[in-house]
Amino acid sequence: MAAKLYQLLTLLSLVIPLTQSEPSTSSPLFLSVTDFGAVGDGLHYDTAAIQSTIDACNHSPCHVTFPPGRYLTATIRLRSGVVLEIEKNATVLGGTKLDDYPPEMDRWYVILAENATDVGITGGGTVDGQGLSFVERFDERKNVMVSWNRTGACYGDECRPRLVGFIGCSNVWVSNVSLIEPAYWCLHIVGCENTSIQDVLIYGDFNTPNNDGIDLEDSNNTIITRCHIDTGDDAICPKTYNGPLHNLTATDCWIRTKSSAIKFGSASSFNFKGLVFDNITIVDSHRGLGFQIRDGGNVSDVTFSNINISTRYYDPSWWGRAEPIYMTSCPRDSTSREGSISDVLFINITANSENGVFLSGSKHGLLTNIRFINMNFTYNRWTNYSGGLVDYRPGCQGLVKHSTAGIIMENMKGFDVENVSMWWSDDHGRRQWNNPLDFRPSTVNGISLINFHSDSYQQQEKATQKLSFNSS
Repeated sequence: MAAKLYQLLTLLSLVIPLTQSEPSTSSPLFLSVTDFGAVGDGLHYDTAAIQSTIDACNHSPCHVTFPPGRYLTATIRLRSGVVLEIEKNATVLGGTKLDDYPPEMDRWYVILAENATDVGITGGGTVDGQGLSFVERFDERKNVMVSWNRTGACYGDECRPRLVGFIGCSNVWVSNVSLIEPAYWCLHIVGCENTSIQDVLIYGDFNTPNNDGIDLEDSNNTIITRCHIDTGDDAICPKTYNGPLHNLTATDCWIRTKSSAIKFGSASSFNFKGLVFDNITIVDSHRGLGFQIRDGGNVSDVTFSNINISTRYYDPSWWGRAEPIYMTSCPRDSTSREGSISDVLFINITANSENGVFLSGSKHGLLTNIRFINMNFTYNRWTNYSGGLVDYRPGCQGLVKHSTAGIIMENMKGFDVENVSMWWSDDHGRRQWNNPLDFRPSTVNGISLINFHSDSYQQQEKATQKLSFNSS
């Protein structure tokens, strides 16, 4: 039954790409920024020359090309029909001064497209936000960053420019490009329809806070495929501030992050529905698959399949406690509504983690119809950070003392487990692992366990050795 269900889900996930718009097949116009005066020496600003090239596009599609070189620029704005073709060995460098960006904080991007159609970035080159130039003091736990709020431009510590933004666009195409060293979020998709992100390398300093990989906000019909994301904060992060988010498919990606590899929220005022994540490798991350539903939005119809997860402790200052799967729906504060999470399938998942799974709904925001099928958890501690805590942040209860368990459950209705194995380490005699399933019947109902197995890590090794011997 599980195999048939997975085949059906795979077929459904393949239908979504058919709704995506491919780049126009008509012959493009090619304009080079060097023909408009760009020097590409990395020292002198090429903003005017780049923007002039874009504005000269009177034909769609129009490819604005960057020959090999280093093009220092303030904010540049794309328009409909324009694709930036940054060639191999060409780099667009974001400026590091406040004056390099528009007066409005929400328009602080190195590259910005707003209300544009058929627009994108490609070419094999690089967009570099020079994020390390924003580090005021290096810290192996969390770098202290330059914050432009000292100038009165904005408030808070997250007062730095993003790298690339598409706002209110349709038919967005980001392909075959490296996006590196953002000072803040890297690729920001806001209120967009029909977005394709493929063969993109994203790299951000591992100790820089808030340098998310891909933030998808209020956007529908999105495909992410064959992306390599290595960054200090959330890697793929769907959010809903001002509208729902529907039909997201992410496949064939490699992720390493000091926060969550995939995280819903924490901005979650509207619904999430119809999301598929398949064939993803998560390496040495602080948290694997996460839900932080805090603002009343509901999540439904989500599938995670064929995913390998490795999570570890880094530091308590970063949200997360090395959970391979983390689902929470508590209200952000006393004024927030409670959202729910329902109909979520995890199938063919392997995890090697320093902590267990945390599934926590709220009184009026239950986790409903959660399914674990064909899953293998190995729990083993290898760092020296203390355990015995669950992390509800942001908001809610913060950090709370709790015994270590394979799966902690709170406020759930309907949890189906089929073909799931848990393998335990004795943690070098410290006996951290003491409870495979932790729940109270007063808040958790409708649990079904079919072929659930729990045993020591040593027994797993013996079984593996015996299997290897017999096959030889």
